[in-house]
Amino acid sequence: MELHFGSEEEKKSGRSIKSTYSDFFSPSNRLKKKAGDLLSSADRLVQSQEALRQAQEALKQVQDRFGKPDQGQDPLGKTAIGPSYADHLDQLQMGAGEKSAVSQEKTKEKEGAEAKQEEEETDPMEDLDALVGLESIKHDVKELYDFVKVQKMRRDAGMKVAPVSLHLVFSGNPGTGKTTVARIIARLYKQIGVLSKGQLVECDRSGLVAGFVGQTALKTQEKIQAALGGVLFIDEAYALTPGDGTNDYGQEAVETILKAMEDHRDDLVVIVAGYTGPMRHFVESNPGLKSRFNKYIDFPDYSIEELLTIFEGNCRKYEYVLADEAKEEVKSLLLLKKAQNLQNFANAREARNLFETVITNQARRIAGMEHPSAEEMRQILPEDLRDEPGEKKDTAKTGAEVEAAETRANDSGEVETAETEADDSGEVDLSNPPAAMTEEDGQRETENPDSESVLKGE
Repeated sequence: MELHFGSEEEKKSGRSIKSTYSDFFSPSNRLKKKAGDLLSSADRLVQSQEALRQAQEALKQVQDRFGKPDQGQDPLGKTAIGPSYADHLDQLQMGAGEKSAVSQEKTKEKEGAEAKQEEEETDPMEDLDALVGLESIKHDVKELYDFVKVQKMRRDAGMKVAPVSLHLVFSGNPGTGKTTVARIIARLYKQIGVLSKGQLVECDRSGLVAGFVGQTALKTQEKIQAALGGVLFIDEAYALTPGDGTNDYGQEAVETILKAMEDHRDDLVVIVAGYTGPMRHFVESNPGLKSRFNKYIDFPDYSIEELLTIFEGNCRKYEYVLADEAKEEVKSLLLLKKAQNLQNFANAREARNLFETVITNQARRIAGMEHPSAEEMRQILPEDLRDEPGEKKDTAKTGAEVEAAETRANDSGEVETAETEADDSGEVDLSNPPAAMTEEDGQRETENPDSESVLKGE
């Protein structure tokens, strides 16, 4: 007796269990099964690709409507969504009355950012030429710019280039434009491709040195990371090395900066600034500093005529008009300030401070008028140069002071250095005050030696 399984046709054909079993597990059938599995996997892959395409189309529609996501943020977080979409989410959560205020505030912020960007897009060389005075500085910067530009062109052409340090030492008194020129140099280096970003990061000792062991290096590294691609500007850099023999953390900051200058020499420029004498001592105090800072740019003091030009520039910027009869008095005040404060004269900052004082006095005068006209609100008169309303100027005393100050100025209007009036420490000998300093002034200086502090240079 023989058993048969399957369909009637199989029964009629007399196929046995053995033949059925052999057909199912034959190599050809296994290949067919594997091929079927592959086809199923291919179908699933096609379906997945189609789903991905649809998701990408949906994302594109969202981006077109609400803005693209910000780069570098968490794609799942709200901060990763474009600013317009974030605004939309905020508005959905607020009432209808708050929507308009938020929209207006965001619009103002956007307009401010665009205005700032347009300002930054001005030609840095034109900005350099527009600076008042500083002719020697402009020549040095243009000479350095041309040299670096040609070296960059030679490198791009596969030619050998002369080794040159881009790090600079700015020396000079406060208010002589050091920070402004450093910012322009950063933009010039970016313009020719030497720096990738061209930003300026300003700091001094307080921004680099910490009060605990091991913290200074971390604090300094933060500034270095922020300055990568641009310029690290260290004001009063000599404060990092006091030179009094104490175990100061400033030396740790110097070593960290030197290492960064070597590690990032292709995308970091360091500019150190301060008074001329201390800066030279600072650079020569460390062999690493001396080998890397070999280019000095000295910033001279402004002449009286240049300070008057800066004063008038502030007037034009803020829509004031300096009366012709007031110009000579402004010059006299600037000359007197410079003669009485040779050691700590702040140059352009003194001109700006005087401008702020004058417009404050002018506002006090205008406030007493019933209906001042636009022309009257713009005009700066001689009486606005006095601190108190209705104050009578002692013309005899002022004239004598100015005459004494002029005798100490050279033909170009710059005050000569008072080496004969200073002792070895650089302090003015108050027992023999300058001609422009009265006995009363000398007494005030003795009673309050900190009344004229050294201002940081720009």
